Amino acid sequence: MTNSRGTSPSIQGSKAIELKHLRSAVAAADCGSLRQAAELLRSQQSTLSRLVSQIEHYLGVAMFERSSGGVTPTAAGRSILRLARTILEEFDALIATAKSLQNGEAGRLTIGFCTSLTAGKLKASLLDFKQRFPRIEVATVERSRTRLATALRNGVLDILIVTGSLPLPDCKTRALWSERVLVALPQEHPLTARQAIYWTDLRGETVLLSYYDPGRDFEDLLVSKLVLPEDRPRIERHDVSCGIIKSLISMKAGISLVLESDTGAIFADLVYRDVRDGTGPSRFDFSAYWCW
Repeated sequence: MTNSRGTSPSIQGSKAIELKHLRSAVAAADCGSLRQAAELLRSQQSTLSRLVSQIEHYLGVAMFERSSGGVTPTAAGRSILRLARTILEEFDALIATAKSLQNGEAGRLTIGFCTSLTAGKLKASLLDFKQRFPRIEVATVERSRTRLATALRNGVLDILIVTGSLPLPDCKTRALWSERVLVALPQEHPLTARQAIYWTDLRGETVLLSYYDPGRDFEDLLVSKLVLPEDRPRIERHDVSCGIIKSLISMKAGISLVLESDTGAIFADLVYRDVRDGTGPSRFDFSAYWCW
């Protein structure tokens, strides 16, 4: 796609992209329908359709495949939409911060994390904090580790709680707790008959992992436990949340690895078992980071 001067629209037209273009594209992807996206944004369908077409033209990329059934993001569209969501989230955080400063609000603690709040130490710690300091507002932000680290450095977050270590030399850190790594299985899976599962038992299985954190940590752990490629299970990576991964397990599409805090979310037909080696259950360590 070029203009009359032969210049790619992604060079000149990118300056014309506005937040309304990003919001329209993200809404279209979330709804799978231009009509429903327009209703969500309280806009006219023709207006939203025009905005989506404009951002495609400006970027020189077809973001959606259109059909009578709605719209579906293309491979290129999915990559652009991930970045668009990041931009919108950061902008919304900027506005929220500005409003807090304008209103003179005080006593607010913003915590970033990439683990589950359904159970476990993080949930218990937040409940205890709110009981001890009821006048301090606690805001939680769940993002990828990379984006959380950026938000911490930029001052958007006060505290970051994650697994593993992060390259944050200017911040302070403290070890917190550890959680066991479990295997999530469909109820009728043969491995549910065992109370403990060893890494070698996963040979020949299909392990479903999310691209979201801590999916990559699980993959690295699995590779470290099963060094030989022929001993490893087949790994399928999905660009969906951990909750969708559990739904896929319920549909018997495979098994997965989760942290024990994830077991608080009730999913029908799912069974959890420890996964271990000769030294015992595998665990992930959590740490807190702050820059003040």
